[in-house]
Amino acid sequence: MAQPPILTLSGISLNFGGDPLFENLSLAVHPGDRIALVGRNGSGKSTLMRIMQGRVTPDSGTVFAQPGQHVAMMEQEPDFSGFATLGAWVRAGLHEDEGYRADIALEGVKLRGDIAPDAASGGERRRAALARLLAQDAELMLLDEPTNHLDIDMIKWLEEELASTQKAFVLISHDRAFLRALTRNILWVDRGQVRRVDRGFSHFEEWRDKIFEEEDQQRHKLNRLIKAEGRWAVEGISARRKRNMGRVRRLADLRAERASQIRRAGVAAMEFEAAPKSGALVVEARDVGKSFGARSIVRDFSMRIQRGERIALVGPNGAGKTTLLNLLTGALAPDSGSIKLGANLVPAVFDQNRSALDPGQTLWTALTEDPAIGGSGRNDQIMVRGTARHVVGYLKDFLFAEEQMRSPITALSGGEKARLLLARLMAQPANLLILDEPTNDLDVETLDLLQELLDDFDGTVLLVSHDRDFIDRIATTTLVMEGDGRVTICAGGYTDSLSQRAVKVEKPAAAKKPASAPAAKPATPAAQPGLSFTESHRLAELPKLIAGYEADIAKLTVLLATPDLYTKDPAKFAKATTALTDRQNLLSAAEEEWLMLEERA
Repeated sequence: MAQPPILTLSGISLNFGGDPLFENLSLAVHPGDRIALVGRNGSGKSTLMRIMQGRVTPDSGTVFAQPGQHVAMMEQEPDFSGFATLGAWVRAGLHEDEGYRADIALEGVKLRGDIAPDAASGGERRRAALARLLAQDAELMLLDEPTNHLDIDMIKWLEEELASTQKAFVLISHDRAFLRALTRNILWVDRGQVRRVDRGFSHFEEWRDKIFEEEDQQRHKLNRLIKAEGRWAVEGISARRKRNMGRVRRLADLRAERASQIRRAGVAAMEFEAAPKSGALVVEARDVGKSFGARSIVRDFSMRIQRGERIALVGPNGAGKTTLLNLLTGALAPDSGSIKLGANLVPAVFDQNRSALDPGQTLWTALTEDPAIGGSGRNDQIMVRGTARHVVGYLKDFLFAEEQMRSPITALSGGEKARLLLARLMAQPANLLILDEPTNDLDVETLDLLQELLDDFDGTVLLVSHDRDFIDRIATTTLVMEGDGRVTICAGGYTDSLSQRAVKVEKPAAAKKPASAPAAKPATPAAQPGLSFTESHRLAELPKLIAGYEADIAKLTVLLATPDLYTKDPAKFAKATTALTDRQNLLSAAEEEWLMLEERA
């Protein structure tokens, strides 16, 4: 017998002014659903998620969660007000004897709980939000852009956590690789409608394009019908001098139907224009070293970057990607070695912290007061790649509505802030693009366009990103920050770097230690005989997973041994019992997998 849905939305309507954001929306989320919530920036994805969680009340309709089914949400920008530490915030709302779940979650995301929110980095705040969500042990998890500010290792950890959970989840993300790996259902928010298909994200674009094609065919048929009825209205009435009022009304209805159709959001009219060509050599680094105190960022690093290359920098948060980027562009001096910049470089910078945007400005003043694009603050004209443009027309190219022009930057969504930064960046001719996390918050369509523009850009690109799919599509060379000052230079994108690093880790037979002194397992395991690189990595990770499951089981066993737990709180006893069974099953599966891989290796 099918299980009832965890959450049901019926007849939901919401209007923030102008066209309705949602109108008569109904949907259900069932146990085991793994849903990708997709749509253009500003289509209402985050708002829909907040309606699901009960943080936004719709104008009409009902939101019903099954009794005893908890719905928890991870927001993009969590509010830590009133909490002295991240750990206290993660534990908020848990019973005293449930604190172990917060400890497990904090350990999982590799976060110290004693960090003050004001002193936390963007990545630490995002990991705290993840820990709080996981600690709540909800039947339905709502995750709004969980991978923003996370490094690739933490994204892969989260991917494994969600892949192994039995809980339902709804996921908003710009990370295609993340969505492809995890989702089995799609909710597409588009012009006030929410369509569902029970297929994974890898099928989304094919499905979307088919719907658009069907819409175009229907619109074409409607236009032909209106044209035929309009011809009759002229010729038929003139011939007979007598009106058929039924057909006249039909023509009016058809025209009203066409007028009521909401036009699809277009693609931002983005365009890079290269400045005059730089020299063939863009950057030459020789034996570069940089440290902060005892911490080495780069040691003995050398490379030559030629005009037209696309260089991606990857590595854990704190490994020094932005530092190396600043060294390569001359913004930071090395402690040792030399950096030589090529001739005629005209750089343009996209800053991951959005620090180029003044929260006190509006969209209008952000451009009209920017001297880099001819803004003086005294008129409504800016210079776009050498041509005078009206600020309203230019911002419309980036899908901003006219009524938004005087809105404060603080009112913009993350995706809109990213588009505004791109608008400023693309107004300036450049032959060296320095892009620090440009993909955060952008929707799939804008990411596609940005990739195409970078492919066609007649200049050089330096890119910091944690988006594996985007790096694979863009990069000609990937610099992997290994830690302790080591940088590995790999040809191609992120996936290429994995295989190349695996080969480098393997040592020749003559260099192996004798059997009496076995070598320690490297941080990035080599592909072992009989195993692929992925399987070797999994074999190295399984002992940590097993230890984690064992720790969970021990804590849950202690909890269930609490006297009178069943009589005092039967719901908690039932949840703990279910959790214990789940952890025991996961432990058994992990041990069997480890034995199988170990035997093959």
